[in-house]
Amino acid sequence: MHDKNKSNKTYSGLIEMASICSFSCSILRYKTQRDGCRQVNIRKPIYSSQSTSKTVVTQKAVKTVEPLRRSTNFKPTLLWSFEHIQSLSSEYTGEDYKAQANTLKDAVKIMILEVGGPLSTLELVDDLQRLGISYHFEAEIRSSLEVIYDSYFKTHDKWSTMDLNLKSLGFRLLRQHGYHVPQEIFQNYKNETQTLKPHSLEYTMGMLNLYEACYHSFEEESVLDDARDFTTKYLKENEEKIDARVSSLVSHALELPLHWRVPRLEAVWFIQLYEKRNDMNLTLLELAKLDFDMVQAIHIEDLKHASRWWNNTRWDKKLSFSRDRVVVNFVWAIGYNYLPQYSLERTTLTKVNCMITSIDDVYDVYGTLDELEKFTNIIDRWDINAIEELPDYMKICFLGFYNTINEIVYDTLTDVTGFLVLPYLKKQWAGLCKTYLVEARWYHNGYTPTFQEYLDNASISISGPVILTHAKLCTSIGSTREVMQCMASLENVIHYSSLILRLGDDLETSTEEKERGDISKSIECYIHETGATEEEARRYIKELIEDAWKKLNKERAHANSQFSREFIEYATNMARAGHFIYGKGDGHGHPDIIESHISSLLFNPIQRTK
Repeated sequence: MHDKNKSNKTYSGLIEMASICSFSCSILRYKTQRDGCRQVNIRKPIYSSQSTSKTVVTQKAVKTVEPLRRSTNFKPTLLWSFEHIQSLSSEYTGEDYKAQANTLKDAVKIMILEVGGPLSTLELVDDLQRLGISYHFEAEIRSSLEVIYDSYFKTHDKWSTMDLNLKSLGFRLLRQHGYHVPQEIFQNYKNETQTLKPHSLEYTMGMLNLYEACYHSFEEESVLDDARDFTTKYLKENEEKIDARVSSLVSHALELPLHWRVPRLEAVWFIQLYEKRNDMNLTLLELAKLDFDMVQAIHIEDLKHASRWWNNTRWDKKLSFSRDRVVVNFVWAIGYNYLPQYSLERTTLTKVNCMITSIDDVYDVYGTLDELEKFTNIIDRWDINAIEELPDYMKICFLGFYNTINEIVYDTLTDVTGFLVLPYLKKQWAGLCKTYLVEARWYHNGYTPTFQEYLDNASISISGPVILTHAKLCTSIGSTREVMQCMASLENVIHYSSLILRLGDDLETSTEEKERGDISKSIECYIHETGATEEEARRYIKELIEDAWKKLNKERAHANSQFSREFIEYATNMARAGHFIYGKGDGHGHPDIIESHISSLLFNPIQRTK
C-alpha cells in the first residue's frame, strides 16, 4: 500500500538536494568567471549510469555530471582533408625520369672532378648542398674535401695565403663534415677585411661566409663569437648598400643562419634563387628541379600512407578535443630526413608525432588529474588488461597507441633491424608520460617551478628523446649491443637538440599558452625566479639556444662512427625543424602560419626548364 507520509518526505528530500545542486552550480559559474584567464570550458553534463563521478538527483532520473574539463579551442585542420590527401598524385615517377636523372648525375660527377681551384670546388659543394642534391655525390664530395683539407687547412702554414672568403667557406664546410679546423684560422680576420673594398661583391661574400661559418662554433671560441658579432653588425647596417646579386642571401642569412635551416626547405628557396644567378649551371639546375619533383612524388605516397593510418585510428573524431595535425606531423618527419630511401622511417615518425600530439593534449587539456595518474601508471606497466580502469576516451587513446607501437616493433623485428626494440620504446614513452604528469600536477596545484626544474622536465616533455629513439632504434642496421652502446654515448646529443626544440617552442608559444592558463614556461619561470623583464628573459632564452647549438656542434665534430654521425644528423635536423615550425609563431598549433611552405614542400612541383 502506498505510504503518503513516506512519499512526502522523499519528495522534500529531492527538492532539498536539487537546491543544493543549484547552489553548487552557482558557485561553479562564479569560479569559472573568476578564473576566466584559464578559459575553462563548461560542457553540457554527460550522463552515464556507470560513471563514478558526482551524481545529481532529480524527480525524473539519476544523472552523472561529467568532470569539468579544459578546452583550448583548437581549430580543426580544414586545409588538407583525408579525401584531398588521398587524391594527390605526381607525374614524376617511372623509369623515364630515373634515366634523365641518372644522365644528369653522371654529368655532375665529372663536373666535381674537373672543377679547378679550392674556392671553385667549395662553392660547387655549397651549391650542391643548398640545392638538395649533394646526397647523390657523397663519395665525390668527401674526396674533394679531403684534398682541400690536406692542402690548405690541415696546418697553419697555408692560412696566410688564403683570402677571407676561401677561409670562411672552407671552415664551414669542413667543420660540417667533421674535419678539425681551429678558430685560430680567423685570428686576423679584421685586418683581412681592411684590404678589401667596402660593399664590393668580394667583401660582402667574405663577410657573409664568415657570418655563416661562426654558427659552427663550439663553446668558448671567443674569436668566432667576436666575428659573429662583427659580421652581424656589418650585414645589418649595410643591408641596403649590399650588391644586388647577393642581397637576398644576406637577408635570408640574417633571418636565420644556414646551419639552423631545414635542408629540404632550403632547397625549395635556393633553387628559385639559383635560377636567377648569372653564373647558374644549367645541368645543376635541371638535376635539382627534377630530383626535387621525384622526391616530392615519394613524399606524397608516404603522406597518403600515414594519412590512411591516421584516418583508421579515428582519433580525429573520437579524441575531438585534440589537434588533428597529420600533415604538419609529416612535415616534421621530412625535416628529420627527406631522403627518398627513408619512406618507412618517415611514415613511422609521422605516426609517432601524431600520437605525441594527441597524448600531449590528453594531459594538457582534457584529462582530470585522477585520470592522468591512472593513464600514466598503465603506460608505465604496459598493461592492456588494466584499461578497464580508464574512461572511454582514454581506452581509445591507449588501445590506438598500444597497437601502433606493437606494430612498429613487429615491423622492426621482421623487416628492418631484426631485434626487439619494445623494451627501449616502452621506457621512453613511460618517461615522456611521466613528465606530462609532472606538468599536470604543477597546473592543478598552481605551482610555478624553478627555472632549472622546468628545463629538466621540459627538455623531455618536448618529446625529443622519444622521437630520436624511434628514429634510430627502428631503422638502424646493426647489432643490439652496438646500437645501445652508441645510444648511451649520445645522451648529450639528445639533450641539446631537445633543449633547442623546447626553448624555440617556448619563445613563440608561451604568450598564447599563458593567456589560456597553461603552466608557466621557461620565460615565465625565469621572470618569476629572477625578477627580469620579459625582454631580458627572452634575450636569455636566445642565448641558451645559441649555447646549446655550440654544444651540439662539438658533439657533431666528435662523432666517431657511422651510426653516431647519422644519429647526430637526426638530432640536428630535429632542432632545425623546430626553428621552422616555431619560427614565426606556433606552426604546429596553427598550420595556416606555414601553409605556403607546406604547399611548396608537398603539393606544388617545381616547374622544370624544358
